[in-house]
Amino acid sequence: MNPYLDIIIRSTAVYLFMVIALRVFGKKELSQLNTADVILILLISNSVQNAMVGSNTTLWGGLAAATVLFIINFILKKVLFKYKKLNDFMFQKPQILIHNGNLDFNILSELSITSDELKEAMREHGVEHFSDVKLAMLEVDGNISIISGEKNLRQTHYKRKRAHKNLNRIN
Repeated sequence: MNPYLDIIIRSTAVYLFMVIALRVFGKKELSQLNTADVILILLISNSVQNAMVGSNTTLWGGLAAATVLFIINFILKKVLFKYKKLNDFMFQKPQILIHNGNLDFNILSELSITSDELKEAMREHGVEHFSDVKLAMLEVDGNISIISGEKNLRQTHYKRKRAHKNLNRIN
């Protein structure tokens, strides 16, 4: 087999695996990387390098693998734009956390968002009480968007921190 065709097939397989793995394990958690996340990314990249290029450690082999990754990423974005059902599967929808001061406890529990985390997002944007929030949403990129109930509605964003094992319960 042609060594560059081998790199193309291997790189494609690794790319598709990583896209599926991020979908399964939740890319929302990657919106704000902590030390453990950075280490995980570095270890994953190191572990899949040989799977992509095999024994070919030449400059051309590395460039071929990188080119394939860029091309696949470009094609995937075009396909996701064209096919809504596939896009909906790959990317989660924004979730409403608070609407007109009413918390959606089911969604908060499902997303493992603690009351402390939600209160921190509100304080970050000068909102003191849940009743002052017209709309709070967890965006697809992991941000919590808050629109206050003030007359001069302003939208602000809070970068969600990674959830911890010992979660506080929503009050």
